[in-house]
Amino acid sequence: MSATRPSRQRPRRGSLERPLNARLYRGAFLLLSLPLLVLAFSVGRVGSLAAPQLPPSFDGQGARQLAVELATRYPDRVPGTVGAQQAAQWFRSQIAPYGLPVTTDKWTESVVGLGNVQLENLWAVAAGQSPDAIVVMAHRDDSGGGPGANDNASGTAALVELARSYAQPDTLTGQRVRTEHTLVFLSTDGGAFGAVGAARFVKKLPFHVLAAINLDAIAGAGAPRIVITGDAPRSPAAVLVQTAAQRVLEQSHVLVRRDSFFSQLVDLAFPFTLYEQGPLVAKGIPAVTITTSGDRPQPPFSDRPGLLDRTRLTTLGRSAQEILGSLDQGLELAQGTTSFVWAGSRIVRGWAIELLYTALLLPFFVVVVDLFAHCRRRGIRITPAARSLRSRLFFWIFVGLAFGAFRLLGAWPRGGARPPGPSLPSTGHWPTWGLGGLAVVLLIGWFVGRHRLVPRRPVTDEEQLAGEAAALLGLGVVSLLVLATNPFALLFVLPAVHLWLWLPQVRRGAPPARWIVLVAGLAGPLIVPLSLALRFHFGFDAPWYLLQLASVGYVPGATAFIVLAGGACIAQLTAVSAGRYAPYPARHERPERGPIRELVRALVLADRRRRVTRDERRAFGP
Repeated sequence: MSATRPSRQRPRRGSLERPLNARLYRGAFLLLSLPLLVLAFSVGRVGSLAAPQLPPSFDGQGARQLAVELATRYPDRVPGTVGAQQAAQWFRSQIAPYGLPVTTDKWTESVVGLGNVQLENLWAVAAGQSPDAIVVMAHRDDSGGGPGANDNASGTAALVELARSYAQPDTLTGQRVRTEHTLVFLSTDGGAFGAVGAARFVKKLPFHVLAAINLDAIAGAGAPRIVITGDAPRSPAAVLVQTAAQRVLEQSHVLVRRDSFFSQLVDLAFPFTLYEQGPLVAKGIPAVTITTSGDRPQPPFSDRPGLLDRTRLTTLGRSAQEILGSLDQGLELAQGTTSFVWAGSRIVRGWAIELLYTALLLPFFVVVVDLFAHCRRRGIRITPAARSLRSRLFFWIFVGLAFGAFRLLGAWPRGGARPPGPSLPSTGHWPTWGLGGLAVVLLIGWFVGRHRLVPRRPVTDEEQLAGEAAALLGLGVVSLLVLATNPFALLFVLPAVHLWLWLPQVRRGAPPARWIVLVAGLAGPLIVPLSLALRFHFGFDAPWYLLQLASVGYVPGATAFIVLAGGACIAQLTAVSAGRYAPYPARHERPERGPIRELVRALVLADRRRRVTRDERRAFGP
């Protein structure tokens, strides 16, 4: 009888091979029952405002002729050019016959890809019984790569036609019937370059604006869309969105296409839009964009006057007029901004989603705190691992500072804190010298600081566990910072914290398991570049465009710091998985200082002596 092969026993709980308490992790998920119940009760239907009594008088054929005229006579309407000035004068001349006063706002601003240019917003006002305003807006500029017939001569032409509808006499006495609210017909500049004109209007805000409708590329072949994303994690009033969708459906007999549930979550987690409703929604003004384009406007070279769809222009122009009439008679029901996500014909309240995200962090924190206590019970020192994480954080801060230094040197595009125009040459042109120089600087910085991070001796299992525990505690701090700045952004963090929590458990297993868990956790942070690549059609240029958003300041500095801190935690977990982790060295383990470190030390000591001497002179006199 042959001897039986002994079975491999599973490591016991609480050992170095199984330091995590899986039962505690599963039990913590019971806390999610209440947030899920609240989430279910937060789902509700949204009604729409009543349709206006008078039928729309929008002239689609006349609007198409205006769009063709603007695109043909002034095909180059890039801000700051002669064509842009002529297009502004054209808008004034079209409004003049209707007797509506036109106001001009000129200013100079730094625009990505253009430099310092003069821009010009124009608006015509049809006074109402109330000074509270409803704004209908459209940008009249284009990117210069084509005549901009659909984007956005069509929106500008519809704006002129709507102004005519509310300015012409419509009674036997020849007097215009005054609307309940003041109507503002706003023609912005710089819309194709990051909604610069809309941001300027919001900054000045010469009216008390209650709602806004933006018309952008409304004569294309695509299905009607309503865009609601803001520059902040907010959404326009759900009644406004539903009213706009209902009026479009009544005129075009086409259901308005909405983004998927997941795409809406991404838009709240990373607020980004190329349309002009963004600055208004961020300011708290409910605003929607009506368009036939996707998340990214159509390429300018294919935007020719002959391709304008008169039927689509007519239906969406009439829809805009109907939305305007509905708002005028019932705007008080559609004010304000909030946060929500459409799920079919219902909405899920944003605060309920935030509550659920917060609750999903609890199992992670419960187990991480237990892991920390486990290390304390076993006498495993966390301090050297925390110092190692601190050194990594300093390096990642150095990465951010080096990126900022190269910005001052002109390596990255400069401009105001607005998204760079997607059609700019810089969007697809990676600056080789800037990225190469940054890589060299970072490589030098790594070689200077690496002596505290690379192994100098065999690292014990206890030290590796301490390194993972410190990194997981760091991820917990990062998640709390995310929660404090934008709770919706936890969408990018939750996959990482829940998957990487198990890295200490699989560290002693087969290498593929470690790397599968590590790579799978990156799915959350990669959502942003993948969204830019796929939804906004930036493709492989998405990482570079994301860097441009950081360079111009569209990505806040606090967000950039959180990303860098998360990078330090990821680096430490990767080092442990790759077997390249080392705890912060004790004094006797540190190598001799090299010439660069010796120079830095000498400069620091000299500055310290100078300060001491100065303080002594102040204390005792010369």
